[in-house]
Amino acid sequence: MTMTDPIADMLTRVRNGQSAGHDKVSMPTSKKLVEIARIMSQEGYIEGYEIVDGEPRASLEITLKYGPKKAKTIRGIKRISKPGLRIYAGKDDLPRVLGGLGTAIISTSHGVMTDRDARKEGIGGEVIAYIW
Repeated sequence: MTMTDPIADMLTRVRNGQSAGHDKVSMPTSKKLVEIARIMSQEGYIEGYEIVDGEPRASLEITLKYGPKKAKTIRGIKRISKPGLRIYAGKDDLPRVLGGLGTAIISTSHGVMTDRDARKEGIGGEVIAYIW
């Protein structure tokens, strides 16, 4: 069965896994999902990620991160650009999530990066998701 929006599925699995207090969540992998996981790890929203080989397909396993007393590190996560309605932002229109406290994940011609990195490089792209 093919999935129409694997990015939304990944974000929902992370959101639900953290709400349920799980240590890890697993999902089918792709290059874009690995890049989104890399950004989430780099920004400190998740503990880490790894690609686990398996049949019929490899899976992406994300280790969730919690604060003291099992406090969530991700307060909110929202998919912006969807398959039915793509949202693009130019270099001057890149979004700021919660005035810079959150992170916008942008897919650019130079790869997937945060809004801060895209602003630094002076390039725009497709706004994939907001995390705060």
